[in-house]
Amino acid sequence: MTKATADPPNGRQLPTAEQLRIWRDFIETTHALGSQLASRLQTECSLSPGDYAVLLALTEVQDHQMRSSELATHIGWERSRLSHHLGRMERRGLIRRQECATVPRGAEIHLTPTGDEAFRAATVPHLRAIRELFVDALTPDQILAAGEIAAALRTHLDAQRREE
Repeated sequence: MTKATADPPNGRQLPTAEQLRIWRDFIETTHALGSQLASRLQTECSLSPGDYAVLLALTEVQDHQMRSSELATHIGWERSRLSHHLGRMERRGLIRRQECATVPRGAEIHLTPTGDEAFRAATVPHLRAIRELFVDALTPDQILAAGEIAAALRTHLDAQRREE
């Protein structure tokens, strides 16, 4: 065994040079894709990816409102990060925060008409960008493989999180 793949103290092998090359390609490409999508969303619609994620989550629930803790879990953010972001969105009139009647220090996040309009205006340009930057670059088989890879990674990460 080479030094790079020698058994570490926990008994698991380290990644090979080829696995590390693939990992770096994966991470760098994912970052470039995310950056281009974010740039287009900001330029074309004046929304950040975080704005879009919050607005999307609110449009998908009944009454277009959610408790802030549920929203944080839904979009995978820490509550403090979400709180700061919601403050910026509230100042722009995209959402409204209201004290939760049933949970002390809890807040209900409401989609405003301005937020709904911004989300609807951003949807087609955002989907067009996804098509151009992701879908059009891959064959149908590669799209299916990407879905399988994403599902496998999510399942593995969820299992890791439950073990912690």
